[in-house]
Amino acid sequence: MDTSTEPARPRALARRTLLGGGLALLAGTGGSAAWAYDRFLREKVEVASVSAAEEAAGTSATAVALATDGTYTATGYTSSTTTITLTSTATGTGSEALAWYAAEIEVSGASIIRSAFAQDDFGQNITEEPSAIAAAQDAVLAINGDYYGFRDTGIVIRNGVAYRDEPARDGLAFYADGRVEVYDETATSAQELLDAGVWQTLSFGPAVLVDGAVPDGVEDVEIDTNIGNHSIQGKQPRTAIGVIGDDHLVFLVVDGRSEGYSRGATLPELGEILAGLGCTTGYNLDGGGSSVMIFDGEIVNQPSNGGERATSDILYVAG
Repeated sequence: MDTSTEPARPRALARRTLLGGGLALLAGTGGSAAWAYDRFLREKVEVASVSAAEEAAGTSATAVALATDGTYTATGYTSSTTTITLTSTATGTGSEALAWYAAEIEVSGASIIRSAFAQDDFGQNITEEPSAIAAAQDAVLAINGDYYGFRDTGIVIRNGVAYRDEPARDGLAFYADGRVEVYDETATSAQELLDAGVWQTLSFGPAVLVDGAVPDGVEDVEIDTNIGNHSIQGKQPRTAIGVIGDDHLVFLVVDGRSEGYSRGATLPELGEILAGLGCTTGYNLDGGGSSVMIFDGEIVNQPSNGGERATSDILYVAG
């Protein structure tokens, strides 16, 4: 099997509408059109202007000292507080071709790794193209998040503010001291996490790398059973977070559903890729057509929809 590694090359932004996917989803629910519309399409704003909420809590981007001396290159970004190194890798040929994009990130403080919500609102079914969310935040680098807005469960803490406290699954916690750990949501609460110094949480999964090893049975884990949730098993486009050490992360996007270019990765393969990048912890995020990486305002990978899909949130590196 041939393997090649080279710097990732930004690709032009592509746009698409969510309407077609939304109608297909409605067709498969089997319920009334009104119920399906309310569940999957109607925007339900729970917190308007989250930037105001974060400003009031003192955790907004304007309240955090960020470097202004950043320099972009074709292979990354450097500033006095942040170093990002981009790589792209392609393996195999034909039906076994696989391609992924990795961003190794080192920051001087956890507050540089931030989250942002679509339309600056928190709630269900509120979406926006990731590139637009990233542009509004002047993000250096961004990936899609956990699509929290598709469900009403999970602990959601973003930029030091708690928005939801409905424990349901294994989550990923980013601490203010730079640690990033997988944790059991059902064994704690949003307030306890805040008290312990948690800065961000993500609620999707599963963990695909624990103590440097792929967990047994990871390919059989189910994240959600609600109507309309697509399977996370098999060979799929993927987005993941890898942890090398404190304040030292990897953002990873694996392309898929494109024979001859990239078939997509299984969950065990995702863990193995992260391990090969030096990570000891790895956590799966929303994938499929949502998987996207944006660097310096440009889409780096090739989303399986032919362009980016609107989603509810991003994780990004502030600059």
